[in-house]
This record gives sequence, structure tokens and C-alpha cells, in this order.
Amino acid sequence: QVQLVESGGGLVQAGGSLRLSCAPSGRTFSSYSMGWFRQAPGKEREFVAAINWSGVTIYYADSVKGRFTISRDNAKDTVYLQMNSLQPEDAGVYYCAADYGRARIRSDEYAYWGQGTQVTVSS
Repeated sequence: QVQLVESGGGLVQAGGSLRLSCAPSGRTFSSYSMGWFRQAPGKEREFVAAINWSGVTIYYADSVKGRFTISRDNAKDTVYLQMNSLQPEDAGVYYCAADYGRARIRSDEYAYWGQGTQVTVSS
């Protein structure tokens, strides 16, 4: 059963921006660490960004550092990924993930996942 729902994906030209949102379904994740991952066609799922429950600890993949920003609003029980200066290599399905405890960057350390939202970047 999907317990996280992503939204905000779409088609954008290179250099453009998108803001993804992730909200829970059926339970709260305000006390959980959250992460964003992406998967391009023919490639394995890769880490993008992560944030702990309080928002104090944040990690970014080197490929998105300085362009993407992860944040959360625990009052709304929602996590965001602001993506700026998008490039064709950023395209793929973006997934939201959650798990209790410290922020982590390995996909196999997350127990809860969303269904994914498509991001397409044209050059």
C-alpha cells in the first residue's frame, strides 16, 4: 500500500524550475526522516536529497547541490523539493521516501515510498 503521495512533476525546458511535494496517506510522518530519489530510463534509482525530522540535518547528492533545496513543514506534514536550473540529466521519475530515525541516503534504508512523479526536461 502506497503511504506517500508525490505531486508537482511535469515538463519543463532546460534552465526552468519545478517544486515537488510529498504528503502522507494514512499516517503521519512528521517525526520521520524523509528523502527524495530519482530514476532515469535505463538507470538505477539514485539519491537526490534527505532531511531529518527536525530539518536540522540535510544531505544532497553532488549532482544537485546548489540547485535543489529540500525542506519540510511538519505542521502540514509535507516535504518539498525545489528544483532550479533543471537540466536534461535531471529527468526521470522522482520518488519520496520516509523512515524513522536519522536521515539516510541509501534507498534500501527507507521503509515507506510514494508512487513517483514524472519530471521531463527538454533541451
